Order: sequence, then structure tokens, then C-alpha cells
Amino acid sequence: MIDAVIIGGGLSGLTCAVALADRGLQVVVVEREALPGGRARSWIDQTTGDTVDIGPHVVQSEYRNMLALLKRLGTSELITWQSRKVLTIASSPHPFSLRHWPLPVPLSLMPSMLTAPGPPLYDHLSAAKTIWRGMQFGEEEVAALDRISAQAFLRSQGMTQRMIDWWWAFASMVTTNVPVDRCSAAAIMRIHAQLSGHRNLHFGFGAVGLAELYAPQAVDIVQTSGGKFLTQTHVRGFIGVDRAEAILLNDGTRLRARHFVSAVPPQDLALLLPDAWKEHMAFETLSCFEPCPYISCYLWFDRKIRCPRFISHLCSPTRLNYDFYDLSRIRRGWKNRPSIFASNIIYSHRAQGMSDKEIVQATVREIIEFAPDAAHARVLHSRVHRIPMAIPCPLPGTEVRRPHTQTAIPGLVLAGDWVRTQLPYCMESAVCSGWLAAEQVLAERGTPHRLAFPPRPYDGLAGLVRRATQWYRRRSTSSPSEAG
Repeated sequence: MIDAVIIGGGLSGLTCAVALADRGLQVVVVEREALPGGRARSWIDQTTGDTVDIGPHVVQSEYRNMLALLKRLGTSELITWQSRKVLTIASSPHPFSLRHWPLPVPLSLMPSMLTAPGPPLYDHLSAAKTIWRGMQFGEEEVAALDRISAQAFLRSQGMTQRMIDWWWAFASMVTTNVPVDRCSAAAIMRIHAQLSGHRNLHFGFGAVGLAELYAPQAVDIVQTSGGKFLTQTHVRGFIGVDRAEAILLNDGTRLRARHFVSAVPPQDLALLLPDAWKEHMAFETLSCFEPCPYISCYLWFDRKIRCPRFISHLCSPTRLNYDFYDLSRIRRGWKNRPSIFASNIIYSHRAQGMSDKEIVQATVREIIEFAPDAAHARVLHSRVHRIPMAIPCPLPGTEVRRPHTQTAIPGLVLAGDWVRTQLPYCMESAVCSGWLAAEQVLAERGTPHRLAFPPRPYDGLAGLVRRATQWYRRRSTSSPSEAG
């Protein structure tokens, strides 16, 4: 019998498959698309012959789990790192760079913020209480903070609306993918704490197509170990009463295994469950995860345009795109080519009624705002990718509903960026969930193995405050005799 069937050939499913194959298990991965990669897949553009991604993604230097996966696959050197600065903000009247200064975190980013063309000092000072809370933040606060929106929380901390509109509305869109008034306070504070709590945090980008970093290598490992990778294979549902016994494929095949790992989004998992399983609490929450749509635009220009390799627009009700990437400054071997831009329209409801042509025209106008050279360039080719789900929307109440890897159904394990990983919805969470799913399968087989990395403790001042907070909270919750 097959040791493990993994449903979904995205980052989480392939991570789990590699981990299990490395430990001698016979694995079968079932993927409904023609190409592996899931929501981080890549393919060849037929007009240009270039590899493009479903949408551009960012890698962080603190992505411990993802970088460990790339090291295992032999592709960790295929990242173009931006180590001198965090990012460039296309603010008015001129862009500014957000970079770390030689100060303890989270103060290391303050000089960049204070010298940016933005609100006056009073508004920056109004963020002090939130910054202090960020240094204290830990997963023990998630349940309480998940009850309210990020905007309500920031206001309760005394932050001015001008500061919320200038910085936090932008931060919410580009890090959580939802507006600040819809985002869970727990979600945004987790991201704020992790981004501002590490001294040398910086971003990187795939020097090759995103899926080329992991998909073919993972598939090869599965197949070399005796497993199978089935593409364009649809799963109709699980079979079993008291445990997961098999899955039913569209062609009527019943695929039996000792373990099943669901590595698909929550709305897809809901369609696969037998009615008898849906009454379990973990599965009752599946409907609360709202997909966050986005649109990615790729533009091939006729010349090199002067601009940073990675730049973001601040939040505006009338703006479509937030982040832009000049792939000619990122991809290996593309240095001497004309500029090729990729951009993201995050939480893209506002663009749903626009045609591809209208989206391209609006994207060019927004590029011209920070790169005037683009006004004299010609777009030779363009592609618009409409993606129904980037991540689940981190709305208030969703963080506490993220399910554990282990389920109430024996033989069924969950993976995906949306399970409980103590991480935001992102590629790092997807990979971490894949390691956790593999750990669960191995533990059920009696061969426990530690694979996943927890988030690294905060550095500098943030680390000192967090450790002191943990000590105080432990002491305050201990019994009088223990405290004495």
C-alpha cells in the first residue's frame, strides 16, 4: 500500500512530499493542474519565451523554512537578494528608501521613516505605543487581538488617522493583502513584530521563475524515491467513515494509502469531505476563510527604464498596483535586456470590471509616477494574470480558526499556508506547514522527526523587551507559592 497520498502540488504539498520521500516513504502527489507549483507556479510565455510566474513573490531573509527547503533542493543560490535596503517607497514628491540604520531594532528603521516625505513628527510619535506593543507581541495575544480590526486597534493605541492612512494602510495591503479596516489586528501585529524585530531583515526575489526554485527538483525527488506525481488529476472526495481510507479520482479510481495530506486551500478541502466529517469543529471553520483575489500584470518594454528593482506605491483609493519589480534587474542573465515589469494589484475587487487593456494602461501610468523614463517607452508585449486567490483574507476572527495540522479524522493531515503555523499567510507558512504535516505523518508511524523551524526570536531591544514580557507574564500567572 502507498505510504502517503498528498493532495495538492503547491509549496506545502511538495515540501511534505520531499520530507517523506527523504525518509523512505512511498509518496504519491495528486495535482489537478498541468504544472506543479500551486499558487506559486511558473510557465513559459509563448510570445517571448520567458518564464513568468502566476504573480511576483518576495522571499525574506527570515524565511527559515523556505530557505531550508531551497538548500535541500540545491537552489538556495538562485535568489537575488536586496541586502542594502528593505524597499523603496514611491512617495510624493520623491521616492525614499526604507533601510536599517546602526540602531537596535525596531529603532533601526526610524531614521528612514522620520526623514521620509510624510506626516509631521507628531504623527510618527503617535505610533510609539503600537511599536512598544509590537516588541511585546507573542502568539499568546492572538486570540484577544483577533477580535478587532487592525484599524480599530491602532486607533485604540492612540495613533493618529493621518499616520494610519500614510503608513499602516499601505503596510496592511502589501503584507496582509487586505485593507487596514478589514484586517485582523492579530494578523497585522504578528507581521509588524516579525518584520521590525530582526536587525538585518531584507528581501529577495527569484533569479529564475518562482516555481523553478522548487517544483521540478521536488518532483524529481519524489519520482526518484519510487513515488509518483500525477498532474491533471482531479480528486472527487475522501472515502472513509471513522478514518481516511482512500480518495476517489474523477476517473473512478480509488487511491488507498496509510496517510493522506490535504495541501489544498480551505474552500477546495470543503468540497472533498464526506458529510459525516463536516461536523467536526476544525472543518466547520472552512467557510470562514475568504479568498483574497489579485491581478498581476507583466509588461515588456522596448528599453531599459531607470528605477529600483523593487518599489512600492503608498496606499491610495484610486491606485491599482502596489508593488513593482523590474525583472531585468532580478532574473539571472537578463541584466542587459530592456525592462520587464511585473506588478501586483492586491485585493483586486476594484479592478474586476476592467479589461486587460485598461489594466495595462493604468499600470504604465503608475510606473511613470516613479520612473518618468517610462513615458517615452513602448510596451512591446503584456500579460494580465487574474488570480482568484492569493491567500485567505486575514479578517478578524480567522486567526483563531486556523486549524491544527492533526485532524480529528485518523489518517488525514492538513497542510497549507492557512493552517496554524504561527506565521502570516505566505510562502514561508506554506513550507512550514509542509514540514509540520510530514512531522505528523512520521509521528503516527512511530518515527518522530523534527523538521519545521519556529520563527527566530527578536533581535536587539525588541528581543530584550519580548523576553522581559515573557518572564513577567509567566511570573504573574504562577501561584503565590511558586512566585515566592
